Amino acid sequence: MLVPVARRRHGLRTVTGVLVLVALLVGLLFASLALGSQTLPLGQVWHAVFAPDGSAASIIVWKLRFPRTVLAVVVGADLAVAGVVMQSLTRNRLAEPGLLGVNSGAALAVVLGISVFGVSSAAGYVWFAFAGAGASAIVVQLVGRGGGSDRVRLVLAGAALSASLSAATGIITLFDSNTFDSYRFWVVGALADRGLDVLVAVLPFSLVALALAAVMSRSLNALALGDELGVSLGVRLAWARGLAFAAVILASGAATAAAGPVAFVGLAVPQVLRWRVGPDVRALVPHALLAGPVLLLASDLIGRLVAPPGELELGIVTAFVGAPFLLAAVLRRRSAR
Repeated sequence: MLVPVARRRHGLRTVTGVLVLVALLVGLLFASLALGSQTLPLGQVWHAVFAPDGSAASIIVWKLRFPRTVLAVVVGADLAVAGVVMQSLTRNRLAEPGLLGVNSGAALAVVLGISVFGVSSAAGYVWFAFAGAGASAIVVQLVGRGGGSDRVRLVLAGAALSASLSAATGIITLFDSNTFDSYRFWVVGALADRGLDVLVAVLPFSLVALALAAVMSRSLNALALGDELGVSLGVRLAWARGLAFAAVILASGAATAAAGPVAFVGLAVPQVLRWRVGPDVRALVPHALLAGPVLLLASDLIGRLVAPPGELELGIVTAFVGAPFLLAAVLRRRSAR
């Protein structure tokens, strides 16, 4: 009798958590459309969304705030889910998508795009950033392939490649001031000045990544018990790890290409959710799909409102928000020993 009761309680807690996140997300969506350098009443926002008429409010909502709001939802979901998969795959709760060299690979590709090909728009950065992120993640996976369970080798390969790519990026920007001037606005991580063309470019990759993460949830639960036990439970180790890494590469690559390197989301969101819903990846993934956008939208709103008439870039705000979670996670791991 105790098991069914425990399952019902867990199911109720899961449903409650999802409903709370949905309510927060809906509220933040309208707040993102209403708040900024010019605050719009919710009535005008509602009318602009459902009955646009060419008014100033409609132009502000649809041309300026709607693209960055939807992009925040996509990027937040990508980073949060990539963090869940990465931590489950490596069995390391301090892992995050940057472990695969995604940020450094995307940064070098963007610098090359600016310096060599003269790319000057966010829509142009997307393809270079995505190619660089994917290539670096694949190289880390190939170099770090020591044994099926050798996660330390993967971490070392990611750290080494990230350092090398960052050094190359630094050399190029050091001797090319024009490239540095363009690059520094991308590398901090931001949603401003990203149009719907950026969203259209990354959305297919995001959808594939999120679908893979959902499909692989059960296999990741089995692998969390250890590779040998996972195989004994019927998991095809090579396929499971390969598809999980593909989900991480696509999700984090799409997010980095769209918004630049945004720190701590892939680390902080899984930590908080794990305290709430436990280690079950099947519960973590749907929660992350909602919690990631909640964090991104809240951070974007904070950045817009704390320094009027200007704004703080998204990457700066998430760093301030995420750093305490990293400290809390480290202290929690130390106290558990």
